[in-house]
Amino acid sequence: MRAMEVFLVVLASFSMLVGLVGCVVPGIAGPPFSFLGLLLLSLARGWDPFSPGFLLGMGFLAAVVTALDFLIPAAGARKFGASRMGFWGAVAGMLLGLLAFPPFGLIIGAFLGAIGGEMWAGKKAHEALRAGWGVFMGVLVGMALKLIASGIMTFYFVKALF
Repeated sequence: MRAMEVFLVVLASFSMLVGLVGCVVPGIAGPPFSFLGLLLLSLARGWDPFSPGFLLGMGFLAAVVTALDFLIPAAGARKFGASRMGFWGAVAGMLLGLLAFPPFGLIIGAFLGAIGGEMWAGKKAHEALRAGWGVFMGVLVGMALKLIASGIMTFYFVKALF
């Protein structure tokens, strides 16, 4: 292997790892990083492992899942009557929970953060709980979709690598 190929494969592997981590850590776009890993591996291997159609399909999947990750939590919040404070409370709770009790703190933090955000916005406890549940479910569905998409890309990456 040439030095440039080794460098690109290492960079692609790092990108795949960031992609998987980004599926659960807010603020990191997981599927686009996973897609970047596929592109870098293709570049390293002379565009051999993946066809152009496959790469276009994976790029489309990454774009759609990334867009849905923004839309689904908002839809869940709207459906259950959440405010912006509930949504941002969930995001803050996810970050704090991830730091305090990884990985389960991420889920618990999102739920508690959404409720806290709703209470901050002046909602009654039962309204805050309902809205918090909507935000929480939306965040979990978005996270699951990102994990599925990045998992598929990681599978094909590892298969092509070996």
